[in-house]
Amino acid sequence: MNIVSVRNLSKIFNGKVKAVDNISFSVSEGEIFGFLGPNGAGKSTTIHMLTTVLKPTSGTAEICGFDITKNPGAVRRSIGVVPQEYTADEDLTGYENIMLCADFYGIPRNVSKLLSLVELHDAAKRKVETYSGGMRRRLELACGLVSRPKLLFLDEPTLGLDVQTRVAIWNYIRKLKTEYHMTLFMTTHYLEEADAACDKIAIIDHGKILTIGTSSELKAGLGGDVIQIGVKETESDLSSLISEVKYVKSVTRSDSSYRVKATSGEEAAPEIIDLLRNRGYHVTRISLTKPSLDEVYLEYTGRSIREEGAGEDQTTMLIRTMKRARR
Repeated sequence: MNIVSVRNLSKIFNGKVKAVDNISFSVSEGEIFGFLGPNGAGKSTTIHMLTTVLKPTSGTAEICGFDITKNPGAVRRSIGVVPQEYTADEDLTGYENIMLCADFYGIPRNVSKLLSLVELHDAAKRKVETYSGGMRRRLELACGLVSRPKLLFLDEPTLGLDVQTRVAIWNYIRKLKTEYHMTLFMTTHYLEEADAACDKIAIIDHGKILTIGTSSELKAGLGGDVIQIGVKETESDLSSLISEVKYVKSVTRSDSSYRVKATSGEEAAPEIIDLLRNRGYHVTRISLTKPSLDEVYLEYTGRSIREEGAGEDQTTMLIRTMKRARR
């Protein structure tokens, strides 16, 4: 059963900027769905439409069986959202923040169970301003669960956290799936997390879905190992020469570097080195990597997700703004 069904969804701003371009995909009930893409690719706009914050220009989507344009209220009652930014009030305690969220939804205040789930029970009476980054993120997760959603949207749930805290957050996320049978729709800049945890992954860029599938399917689609070669000489394009080597499927040049896809990297790499040296060229570096999600991302978007980073720290900006507003 599909808990998310998106059909030909588009969003155009100011009549000319196409942020989301006729995308279609589905998310099955009970799975963790990873939504990946460069900054400005259309991820946030898509999520804003699915959570009824924005109205689509064309196309539609159903969330938990409800149309996002015809029945937005039912959609909102079915979902939870954990944004990238910290939204909890620092002047309130963790307990008070969750009670406030419950009052917004008009539902019973089952605070103790949520605090226990994210292991904040001992810090329930402390003001949020005293919380660490990991504790704040766990509180945001608890607030997103107040309405007992069937579908939880997570925007960069572990961004900026240390490795130990990231592992803890992912343990909570997996618990939501296995014990509470919740469906999770998430974005992340940590591809190793998406690789390990997501049942299905979609990559979006320039408003279009470029590929979608399981991590294994996406990596298999690369068609082989990846060899990165650096050559001292930059005057000539050696792509056609490298392509003569057995096992080489494709070659892409970038200045003095070449990205080679080969069906057997261990066999192709030494042959490439020998060929280039015999022709008088100097190999300055070479590396061989097996298909990874980062290679998939690079293949479809033309850049590594590590190159672009996660953008400006919106968390710091938001906290600073809130503090100024209270003065």
